[in-house]
Amino acid sequence: MADVEIAQAPPIQVRYSKVRAYAVLAKFRLSFLVVLSAVISYLTVTHSFSWQKIASVVVGGFLVTGAANGFNQIIERELDKLMNRTCKRPLPLGILSLSEALTFCVLSTVSGIFILTFFTNVLCGILGALSVVLYAGVYTPLKRVTPFSVFVGAFPGAIPTLIGAVADTDGFGEITFFAWALFAVQFVWQFPHFWAIAWVAHEDYKKAGFFMLPSLGGQDRSSAFQIVVYTLFLVPVSLIPHIFGLSSWVAGMFTFLCGLFFLAQAFTLYYKMDISSARKLMFGSFFYLPLVQLIIMFGAIWK
Repeated sequence: MADVEIAQAPPIQVRYSKVRAYAVLAKFRLSFLVVLSAVISYLTVTHSFSWQKIASVVVGGFLVTGAANGFNQIIERELDKLMNRTCKRPLPLGILSLSEALTFCVLSTVSGIFILTFFTNVLCGILGALSVVLYAGVYTPLKRVTPFSVFVGAFPGAIPTLIGAVADTDGFGEITFFAWALFAVQFVWQFPHFWAIAWVAHEDYKKAGFFMLPSLGGQDRSSAFQIVVYTLFLVPVSLIPHIFGLSSWVAGMFTFLCGLFFLAQAFTLYYKMDISSARKLMFGSFFYLPLVQLIIMFGAIWK
């Protein structure tokens, strides 16, 4: 549930319907991508495919993710007015009232947790609730306090992989080693992903007082170095499923190559220290995660 809107994106039209306003509040496209990671996680670990569980993960996961995004916008509604990338959201524009947004988010949270709990298992429901609380209640306020907020935000951002994997377990639900391995990949990936976005949107973030880059110096060598370190660490973490025989070694070779390409982009940012390199790393991160997740999934199916 990372905040992945791109700085200087084309502005949303001021005149749009209530339905579209709710879609923007829930960050429909972002929520869809988050749910996709949960579905891939389920398909990666499952031994007894169930359309009911897939549907529950999709609908329940989308509702809790959309709610978390909505609560984030409610809390930051005044700050959103200060940034170019967010000033045309529904709340700053007054297209949605505070009560309408709150009602939507509360109903989405309750409905999503209910679906995950009763159509998958209790642990999935708990994880869904935890993702909303961590994202809206902890990560969001920390963004103006410390760069440590990115670490906190990486937990709810990676929880969808756990939801997808846990949905395949019976009874109360269980987090297997494979589930933790998938979680680890998405968790570590978020650091170069978040920081590439923060580098591109740095000046806009400063208007709202957000501390998103790892160094208080902002777009400096220290931030670039930490991006390289975490991207480098992502390479062995992404190989865990292959090392432990959960996914094939052939798939592992492709995962390794993806990691090297992503790392090369991080090194380019370190050497050039420019917006263009950060933007390339940002777009590279968009492709890296689903590609690696799919590689691990097919490797697990065909190993």
